[in-house]
Amino acid sequence: MIEAISKKEIIYLRDLAKKQAEYANHDIMQQREKAWYTHNHLKGGKPMVIMEMASFRDDLLPPLLCENDMARELEMQLLMNNINYEKVNDDKVMPNFINVKHKINMRELNIERHIHRAKDGKGRAIGYAMDHPITDLKDDFHLIERSDYSYDEKYTKENFDFVSELVGDILPIRLYNDSLLWFISLTARIVNIMGLERLMYSMVDYPELTHKLFDFITTDSIEYIKWQQENNLLTLNNGNHFSGAGSYGFTNELPTEEYKKTGHITPKDLWVNMNSQESVGISPSMYEEFVYPSFERVAKLFGQVYYGCCEPVHEIWESNLKDLPNLRKVSISPWCDEKYMGQQLKGSNMIYSRKPSPNYIGVGKFDEPAFREHIAYTLKQAKGCQSEIIFRDIYTLTNEPWKAKRAVEIVREQIEKQW
Repeated sequence: MIEAISKKEIIYLRDLAKKQAEYANHDIMQQREKAWYTHNHLKGGKPMVIMEMASFRDDLLPPLLCENDMARELEMQLLMNNINYEKVNDDKVMPNFINVKHKINMRELNIERHIHRAKDGKGRAIGYAMDHPITDLKDDFHLIERSDYSYDEKYTKENFDFVSELVGDILPIRLYNDSLLWFISLTARIVNIMGLERLMYSMVDYPELTHKLFDFITTDSIEYIKWQQENNLLTLNNGNHFSGAGSYGFTNELPTEEYKKTGHITPKDLWVNMNSQESVGISPSMYEEFVYPSFERVAKLFGQVYYGCCEPVHEIWESNLKDLPNLRKVSISPWCDEKYMGQQLKGSNMIYSRKPSPNYIGVGKFDEPAFREHIAYTLKQAKGCQSEIIFRDIYTLTNEPWKAKRAVEIVREQIEKQW
């Protein structure tokens, strides 16, 4: 397989893998891993700090050199890991392995969707518009069918063999399934087929059909999860794994004792990441009526839950969210009432997962005094909580690539002063 790439590419990728292996063996990585376990087990410690760089990676990464698709996927993974440590140096733990993903094909709700993308000044296709096949829920409900999915075992094996032959003597190669990572965004999946405005109107115009739609998409999601379980496609995510909206899953509370006996992975052995950003425009009572029952059904299946992304959760906390089964981490977004949620989570078994505003880093010049004040306020509101600070949705460093690392340094300085 590696004959498909040049000798120069082979040397280049192996050098990147060697660098990752070297970084993974640094003492600081063992310290960070220990801190994550302490944190996720609610045993105290300082807040963990994550700077998610995927959205601004073009500001830090060099152009990809490989041409082969499998080689480019590996190159991106190695570059992201190495450059995150070199130029951001947050609390991510350098992986002492390389991931090869299960390739799962899916036609969601068996509906064809067309996405139109627009490029920005740097050629990045960030903005998009979508053609929604459901124009009226009453007239078009018949178009919605069970999702169609399949496992591409041949491609997965070829990719695994390719990476193993190329760098398997440097780092262990691990099969990993991330297909569920953003899948339990149930309202997003509905919006994808009918648009936000139609969903909002349908809750009023066709309440029974809207209930039926949420039930259908929840059942469809559960069937997809069950199919993965039955076909042994689920992979554990209780170690150095992305567990939800920027956070990491290090815990000894998963997997279950049943897994330890049988070796068979079920959803109960896993973290699940879920959110309902699209329902921010409805009242708590409508959220309770239409949305919450679906998330409750899915949450019951899993071991631990990370809930939320950019949506504010304070308005639905008391009426619904505090009772979500297996909830361990709650996203406190820039639009959330930090003070209220700090009071609610103080002394609880749930983690205050704060998302600071991305504007301080991603818009204009870096105003360090204002940023310090912003972080100081967060730390004050999170006192008494198990807390983590996760930067997301920073789409550019505005030609100041040093800002990401400097922001992490300032957060750590504030933690030392206040925590």
